Amino acid sequence: MKRYSIIILTAALTAMASCTKLEQEFYSQVTPDNFFQSEKDVLAALNRPFTHARWYLGEDRWNLQEYTADNFAITTKGRHWYNGGENERFHYHRWTSDDNWIWGSWRGTLMGVALALDARSDLEKLDYTTFALTPEDQAAHVSQLNTLIAFFYLRGLDFFGGMPIFDSLEEESLPRNTDQELFDHIERLLQDALTALPKKEGGEREQGELKQAAAAAMLARLYFNAEAYIGRPMYNECMQLSQDIIDGVYGAYDLDATWFGPHDFNNDSSPEIIWSIPSEFNKLQYDWFYANFYHYNSRQYFDVDMGANNGAHLTPSRKPDSTLYANDFHLGSPYEKFHDLDLRKHPYQYLGTGNYEGMFINGPHRTPEGAVINGGEEYNGQALIFRDQVGRFSEVGPDKRYSSVEQLPSRMADGEENTGVRLVKVPIPNMAENTLRWGADNPAIRLAEIYYMLAECKWRDGDLATAATLINAVRARNFEGGNDADPVTAGNLDEYRFLDEWSTEFLGEGRRRTDLIRWNKFTTDAWWDHQASGSDHLKRFPVPTQAISGNNNLQQNPGY
Repeated sequence: MKRYSIIILTAALTAMASCTKLEQEFYSQVTPDNFFQSEKDVLAALNRPFTHARWYLGEDRWNLQEYTADNFAITTKGRHWYNGGENERFHYHRWTSDDNWIWGSWRGTLMGVALALDARSDLEKLDYTTFALTPEDQAAHVSQLNTLIAFFYLRGLDFFGGMPIFDSLEEESLPRNTDQELFDHIERLLQDALTALPKKEGGEREQGELKQAAAAAMLARLYFNAEAYIGRPMYNECMQLSQDIIDGVYGAYDLDATWFGPHDFNNDSSPEIIWSIPSEFNKLQYDWFYANFYHYNSRQYFDVDMGANNGAHLTPSRKPDSTLYANDFHLGSPYEKFHDLDLRKHPYQYLGTGNYEGMFINGPHRTPEGAVINGGEEYNGQALIFRDQVGRFSEVGPDKRYSSVEQLPSRMADGEENTGVRLVKVPIPNMAENTLRWGADNPAIRLAEIYYMLAECKWRDGDLATAATLINAVRARNFEGGNDADPVTAGNLDEYRFLDEWSTEFLGEGRRRTDLIRWNKFTTDAWWDHQASGSDHLKRFPVPTQAISGNNNLQQNPGY
């Protein structure tokens, strides 16, 4: 067996040691013949690429999707978070092929493909009946891995355009395939999986496996963004797939009755989840964002024992003088895009027994008992009050740098420890109910996305009334009694209202850059502290310097 596989399967053995009893037998190397001894070993090999997908959905990939767009930023906060200019480079669209987020995403994409190919190669060779499994089980497992390969390549196509297409790990130093060739490869993998994967039955919980609707949703995503990927719009194809998913052709799904259902501690039971990555306290936790999103002292707010680094926040809706940026920019201002009666706009508060409300931190920071939480930097010893603004407010006053807030600049360099509204989309319980911590699975694909894709396809086809109806079907749960205070109509649904709807429903779900590119706004529109570049080559990231150094057959993207 190839050396790469030995490393992978050794890692799988280590990961599974707590739940698989291994005999006292030692091997000079791990091969399919001596590794696969039971059904658990088969599932360990199948699941290894999915643990990579868990990591892949966050971290650098999320950074590229959100910090390059209009909803999130990591401002420099005094002595913190300049990070060698990294955060400013991505906000201002000045990244280079040497940037780590780009290298991490190129490498992470192809690593995911490699892990899935390796598992597929091993599982295809097995006699499943030896493990009390059926040929149908084997076909479903292989189809899951093919779908996962398509998933990684779809993200790679979105980030970089054409990438090398690997069909086995025996191939080395391949050149990049064209955008169209990679598009066609993804399409074939997903079309084949549509009939080979099982369907979800009504009431069935989502446990992380890929089913027909997941493959259909990925294929719909491919068609939805085809104009950006290959220069050919395929909205009609996306429309048909989306309608079929909603109609139950690929399994039983429905919109959740509540806004929090797809995100809460028991979201594996949400009828809206098409594919999720399981998470559990102390077991493959969905928690990568916590350290970056929250203040050093937010542990008092949540009543937890976890530290944080106070980096990321929403881009501001208001200037230092409190006037709205919406008067200057169509994009951005994510917090103020939520209606004041929207239940999601409430401050996050854990209510106990798995219940909570709201999904933002804004205004005075207090403990659950109401005690004031102080700052530790610009507001050391003073009450911590989060602002939907960026500016050095601590430097305003007599004998200070600025005499009034009207003089304050508002730039990436001007953050403070209380800068920006913080998102709490993944619920956090208190210490008394710590076993619920990170119980929410990562919802990779939701039925709400299918509704929005279908709505946008209808809108582009001129059917604005149906588009509005589809969006309102999702929006209603965000308001008390389903009474939407600002419903979408055929009259108000222009391109910017549509982008606002994508923003509010999927805020922080790692997709914003793709949406802006599809609407041709990523390089043509301005938002807070960001001027439009007008440079279309920025819709793709460069091939990383480290990748080209390791494979001189790779060609750089135009413009870099």
